[in-house]
Amino acid sequence: MRTFGGFRSGDKFFYGEVVGEEVHLLKNPYWTEIERTGDVRKLADLRVDLPVAPSKLIAVGLNYSDHIAEMKRSELGVPLIWFKAPSSLLPHDGTVQIAFPEHRTDFEVELAVVIGARAKNVSVNDALDHVFGYTIGLDITDRDLQNQEKQFGRCKSFDTYTPVGPFVYANVDVSDVPIELRQNGEVRQRTRTSLMIYSVAHLVLFASESLTLLPGDVILTGTPSGVGPIHAGDQLEAMIGNWPTLRNRVANARDNGSRGPSQVNASGPQPHE
Repeated sequence: MRTFGGFRSGDKFFYGEVVGEEVHLLKNPYWTEIERTGDVRKLADLRVDLPVAPSKLIAVGLNYSDHIAEMKRSELGVPLIWFKAPSSLLPHDGTVQIAFPEHRTDFEVELAVVIGARAKNVSVNDALDHVFGYTIGLDITDRDLQNQEKQFGRCKSFDTYTPVGPFVYANVDVSDVPIELRQNGEVRQRTRTSLMIYSVAHLVLFASESLTLLPGDVILTGTPSGVGPIHAGDQLEAMIGNWPTLRNRVANARDNGSRGPSQVNASGPQPHE
């Protein structure tokens, strides 16, 4: 397994490969080219930032039978996909800021796929050749808006509503790994990726039939049962296999006089940074 991420030292952002307790800096985003600069830093001296910068953030719904049952829905026979705004991404240790505290806002833990090669109309046998690696994701959802508007884009795209990380992992098999979400130390969601209705390969195939997937794009593969509301003060921990845990805090955006945190623009990588 190889581990990659985005890091910040002072006001400088860069991508790097994690090797033990060190980070080897890369000249370019790892999903385009893995070429080291020769600069090596201690992981402990760096701040972990967003590990991805996708042109598209694609979400998948109703991909676990137990979640379909708890939401009182029916299987569609094909994957259900929609877009989330890339500006909703939040790094490890960032704070989810609830846009409307009076609304029910839920956590959803998911396996996230990072595309590594352009994909259009790929076959199921070739689909995984277009995947660079995987990370942990949360799909935070405003249920009130989702129910009122009958669509998923806005209710899931507020700033900070897509935590991902801490890192991206290449050369790993995710066909049957445990996935778990803890809220304030209590297990709320737990399953295995082998229980997904549509595998990663099928999701890449399906998405590439209508969209051109580009290197760096991210696909969230759906959540299992156990989704529940978050509240200011909560601590969320998302885990997949033996990967480092994705940790995020929860606060109300209005406590800071805004709908979204200033840290998103301050810490997130810029397209050509």
